[in-house]
Amino acid sequence: MSEGRDAELIRAIGDAFDARLLEVHSDPDHHRSVFTLAGEPGRVAPSVLNGARAAIARIDMRRQEGVHPRVGAIDVAPIVYLDDAARGAACAEALVLADLLADELEVPAFLYGALAEGRTRAEIRRGGPAELARRIAAGELTPDFGPRRMHETAGAVLVAARPPLVAFNVELAPPATLEQAREVAALIREGGADGLAGVRAIGLRLEQGGIAQVSTNVEDHRRTTLADVVAAVRRHAPVAAAELVGLAPRAAFEGFPDDVPVPGFDPARHLIEAALAAASPSGA
Repeated sequence: MSEGRDAELIRAIGDAFDARLLEVHSDPDHHRSVFTLAGEPGRVAPSVLNGARAAIARIDMRRQEGVHPRVGAIDVAPIVYLDDAARGAACAEALVLADLLADELEVPAFLYGALAEGRTRAEIRRGGPAELARRIAAGELTPDFGPRRMHETAGAVLVAARPPLVAFNVELAPPATLEQAREVAALIREGGADGLAGVRAIGLRLEQGGIAQVSTNVEDHRRTTLADVVAAVRRHAPVAAAELVGLAPRAAFEGFPDDVPVPGFDPARHLIEAALAAASPSGA
C-alpha cells in the first residue's frame, strides 16, 4: 500500500484485515508498506477488501510521493500460492478479489501475470498514475474490472495470482550515486548485459539514509537465489548491506554470503515456512 511514514495509519490498516497478519514492512523513502497475510481459500479476498477499504479511506494519491513506482493507494494485491496444487484456487481467489475491489470500492482493477497472458506490473505502471489515467481515457488500456477511470483519490489496483516473489534490495557502499544504482540495475535485470533470470531491478536513491539502492523483485527464487543477486551486483559495485521486504521462502537464502548484513532479518519471522508454522492454530 502507498503509505510508509505514518505509523498510526499503517497500524489502522493492518488492524482492518480480518486474517492472520504475518508481517508488515514499511519504508519512508519508498513511502510504501507491504502487508503479508495468511488465510484459507474463500477468506483471503474478503480480508484484503477490509484492509483496502481502510486504506482508500485514509490515503490520497494526489498527495502521495515516494521513490517506488505506484499507481494506487492499494497498488498491488497478489494472491500467492506456495505449490502448484494450489494454483487453481489462488487464481479463482484473485479474480474474486479484483471484482470485489472494483465493485465495492469503485477502484479500477487490472490483472497482471498469468491471469493477463503475462502482462507485467511495469507495463501497467509505465508513466505513473497520470499516464495510466490518460491511457484509460484514450481507450489504450481497459481495466479488467470496475470503472473505466481512475478513482479520484485511490487510483487503480493491480491483482495477480502467483508463486512467492522475493522483494530484495541491495544497498551500494558509499559514495555510490543514483546514476550508478540505475546502471547496475540495468545490467543485472533480466535482459541486461549481466541479466539474471526472472529478476526485475531499478536503481533508487534513499534520501533519508543517503543510500543508493538496487531494488529488485526475484520472481523465481529457484532459478535465481538472493546470493546470485548479491554476486551480480558485486561484479559492478561494492555492496554495503541488503534488505528483505516482506517474507521469502527458505530456499531463497541458500548460499547467502555471511559478509552481507541484512538488518532486521529474523528467520523465525521472515521465512515463509517459519512464519506460517508460528501462525497456524497448532503452532506447527
